[in-house]
Amino acid sequence: MTDPRTGTARPSPEPSELLRTARELVPHLARNAEQGERDRRLTDETVKLLTDAGMFRLAVPQRYGGHEVSLRTLVDVSAVLAEGDGSSAWVVAVGSSLAWAVSLFPEQAQDEVFGADPDTRVSGVLTPSATARRTEGGYRVSGRWHYASGSWHADWSVIGFPVPDATGRIVDQGMALIPAADYTVEDTWFVAGMRATGSNALVAEDIFVPDHRVVSVPKAMAGDYPVQRSGGRQPRSAFEQFLTAAPLVATQLGLGRAALELVKDKSAEKAITFTFFEKQRDSTAFQLRIAEAAQKIDTAHLHVHRAAADIDRAAERGEPLDALGRIQARADLSGAVGHITEAIDILLTAHGAASFADSNPLQRIWRDSAVSARHAILQPAMIKEMYGKTLLGIDEPISPLV
Repeated sequence: MTDPRTGTARPSPEPSELLRTARELVPHLARNAEQGERDRRLTDETVKLLTDAGMFRLAVPQRYGGHEVSLRTLVDVSAVLAEGDGSSAWVVAVGSSLAWAVSLFPEQAQDEVFGADPDTRVSGVLTPSATARRTEGGYRVSGRWHYASGSWHADWSVIGFPVPDATGRIVDQGMALIPAADYTVEDTWFVAGMRATGSNALVAEDIFVPDHRVVSVPKAMAGDYPVQRSGGRQPRSAFEQFLTAAPLVATQLGLGRAALELVKDKSAEKAITFTFFEKQRDSTAFQLRIAEAAQKIDTAHLHVHRAAADIDRAAERGEPLDALGRIQARADLSGAVGHITEAIDILLTAHGAASFADSNPLQRIWRDSAVSARHAILQPAMIKEMYGKTLLGIDEPISPLV
């Protein structure tokens, strides 16, 4: 691939190379995590480290100098980053999913976003919390979009809006690309966990969005994208599973692994209060808890990797996943979050009350996992109901996101 900033050809990194690079970042991300929490945004050093390491290029098309990795690689790399800091991994994963969404737009829009810099960072919210009116060559849009992760560091954002015709009648739901100069970031992200993600509100007032920076969400969900001059397989991936669920779950995998390793490491020096065990690791009861937590984390990985494999294989074939495949992928991803949540709870209990000391990274892992696990796109009860209906052949839609 060619780096547009230098005009020189560079080979695409192998997944193993990206994973190795991510692994090297983990101690640095961990060191900056506490400061990021205090500032409620990633530190400048963290953003620079992630940028220099190419982490914001994961889903950028190769023709712009991006990595355009498979969904499996995106998940695995993001999970490694989460072992150091959940917020850093979340910003990379969500930003990557939105960079992938940019690859669905007409290439004129892609040129504007990535043509000069493949490290361009993208934020955004697809909820159509806006108003719009049709005008010559595009739309005039106003709105406020909450929970835009990575908002402080983004150069562009993808926002949702109801699409009107010339008479004002709403005829579609669209997503639009807008540069950071067209909106302001409203500081609204005051939460218990994932504090450094900067998931603030974006506010825009009567901005012009040209037609080439608008894509129909229903058409994208159906796999009907604008014709591209070039590009790889990833723009053909399952829209909803790639854009939202899988990248969000990736962070959970890394948080679960980090919690397990921390509790295992401390068990060689931590006693069990009010017992004769001077080391937790010598207790059978403790050993059983570790095994149970590890199995739940392993189960989560297996489900996520199956979903990623199904989505990647369909993209390779240039075919959309069928209805059962899409909902099974969502069930796999949502169920994995449940397994991680249960595993971390087990590990907190096994480690003891020290889990909740401010000085203990375990409490931040717990808070980050708990907050991100409640993301609206993951809704375990609703997804289980959808999966059950599909398995039983019951045609009763309860959500447009399938």
